[in-house]
Amino acid sequence: MDDETTGTSRRRALWLFGVVAGLALAADEVRTPNGYRTAEAEIVPASPAVNPAPTPRARLRPPSWTPGRLVAAEEPVRELTQLSPPPPAKTIALTIDDGPHPVWTPKMLDLLAEHDVRATFFIIGEQVREQRELTRRIADAGHQICNHTMHHPLSLAGMSTKEVREEVVEAHDRIADATGVLPGFFRAPGGNWSDRVMDVIAEYGMLPIDWSIDPRDWARPGTGRVRSRLLEAGDGDILLCHDGGGDRAQTIKALRKAVPELKKRGLTFATL
Repeated sequence: MDDETTGTSRRRALWLFGVVAGLALAADEVRTPNGYRTAEAEIVPASPAVNPAPTPRARLRPPSWTPGRLVAAEEPVRELTQLSPPPPAKTIALTIDDGPHPVWTPKMLDLLAEHDVRATFFIIGEQVREQRELTRRIADAGHQICNHTMHHPLSLAGMSTKEVREEVVEAHDRIADATGVLPGFFRAPGGNWSDRVMDVIAEYGMLPIDWSIDPRDWARPGTGRVRSRLLEAGDGDILLCHDGGGDRAQTIKALRKAVPELKKRGLTFATL
């Protein structure tokens, strides 16, 4: 049996704990009693004998629904419509990668607060190590914090299981230690997935998240281009932006124009 078949079989057989895939709506919040989960996920009674937490230092926040065990996702989530039950109509999610950054993350947080938007931050472990207070500020502002590896290796898909686990687990521990929150979602740097990556994040109760709207703001194509791409967002889209990895002035300026325009269209921003 080859590695791909083995990895897929393991994921199908693996049952996970965790308050994962809850979709907390910003502003006019809407939540079902059992939260949101991927369409292929099956909820069964939780087993108290298993604890997936990678560190005893984590202080789990009270769940908004009773935890269950979840079948691992087979593919990364690219649209909110892949969650089941689906979110309300006209819901979109803004995700922000590669921080926290001492210059751009505070500007991002101020912008989001100004427009009463909650976002999902995929943060890098080594940045947490350098910016613990800022990491806590993200969480305290009501945004969702997720795992984006320890060092942001774009070669993650080609790494060994041991190397992938080190990248995932160290970041997981640092996030939990800094915020008291265990990340429920993971994004592979550059969207570079592999069976090994999927298996490892499943071990830690995380769901894989991609995106459907990519303005390529990391390449700094110009504020206008970033804004135009963001304004293409519609019902169920997951938007990708960045607050780290370089000068993010274009991203901030683009979002300052795009966010209120999207809200005027009746779209609601949600965390995952």
